[in-house]
Amino acid sequence: MIPGKVIGRLVPAHVLDSLKSVRFLVVQPVNERLQPAGEPIVVCDAIGANTGEYVYIAQGSEATFPLPIRFNPADMTAIAIIDNTSDLSENKS
Repeated sequence: MIPGKVIGRLVPAHVLDSLKSVRFLVVQPVNERLQPAGEPIVVCDAIGANTGEYVYIAQGSEATFPLPIRFNPADMTAIAIIDNTSDLSENKS
């Protein structure tokens, strides 16, 4: 799973039938220090995440499971909202 911060939403002009009821998010992947790690990505939203929230993203075939229609081309899906975040480097002695 990839941690990331929701930085926006995406409204596509055209959607496949298998993804018609799915919302899309723009997510900035983050590292263990909650700093950007790579370029923002577009992911399916299976949990109702909002801008500013941290989420876990499933990749590959696991990304298709939480969506309404199981046979879909999703490659990344937000599957959990992270309730508590902290800089993991602060906990190291």
